[in-house]
Amino acid sequence: MLPYETLQEAEFSLGRNLTFAETLWFKYSARKSDYFLYCHNTIFLFIFYTLLPLPYMVAELLRSKKIDKFKIQPKMKNSLSDMLTCYRKVIQTFVLAVGPLQLFSYPVIERIGIRTGLPLPSGSELFWQLLVYFLVEDYANYWLHRSLHFKWGYEKIHCVHHEYTAPIGFAAPYAHWAEIIILGFASFLGPMIVPGHMITFWLWMIVRQVEAIETHSGYDFPWSPTKYIPFYGGAIYHDYHHYVGGKSQSNFASVFTYCDYIYGTDKGYRYQKEVFEKVTQSTLH
Repeated sequence: MLPYETLQEAEFSLGRNLTFAETLWFKYSARKSDYFLYCHNTIFLFIFYTLLPLPYMVAELLRSKKIDKFKIQPKMKNSLSDMLTCYRKVIQTFVLAVGPLQLFSYPVIERIGIRTGLPLPSGSELFWQLLVYFLVEDYANYWLHRSLHFKWGYEKIHCVHHEYTAPIGFAAPYAHWAEIIILGFASFLGPMIVPGHMITFWLWMIVRQVEAIETHSGYDFPWSPTKYIPFYGGAIYHDYHHYVGGKSQSNFASVFTYCDYIYGTDKGYRYQKEVFEKVTQSTLH
């Protein structure tokens, strides 16, 4: 809740006029508690998880030749029933585990100092904080994910996520509830180290979900803007991890490829990628 009664008070406190974005933020958040603003993350989780995989679901159902050439594992097919079952199970996990965890984790958010007031972060501040969040999450996720491939972790927890040897968008968060909490810690680590504004936190969780759904989409579209991000893994990179399955000791990183390269867990993938690219080029021509 903002400590100002009017826009004029806010402008006087800042010593300048509010920007358009800050005016909108004031009008929306001035009388809302910080806890209520934090709970928006749970709403965004359900909305974006429901909407973002829909284009991939349509592509999977149509299976036209123009789109099918971009499918990473073209022999694998998923029915509408299969995808809706996956969606239903993930929503159940969200309701029973993820939602309550987010709602009751607010004291941590409050303690680390994620703010809701004015001024809003600048564009450069947003960019650099999100970059730090991605790098921190990627490194932590690499080791947590890799640990889940040890015998006990895989058999008791991680095997649920690997039920999909050819992942689909809806399967991005399809996992044992314990895995969602374990890997979720990596997502919270960046904001804990470099706390920012609540809007930055919202945007981080949304962008991370967008990335996870694309990574599990099962399609490698050449026009994706993520193709221009240095060291970005993408769908084909993570798809290999699922394709190999439980015996996989490769491609553990969630976003970038540098951890797997540094620690030598991408050798099998690099070989298979060369083979795949040759096959893809021959198919396109």
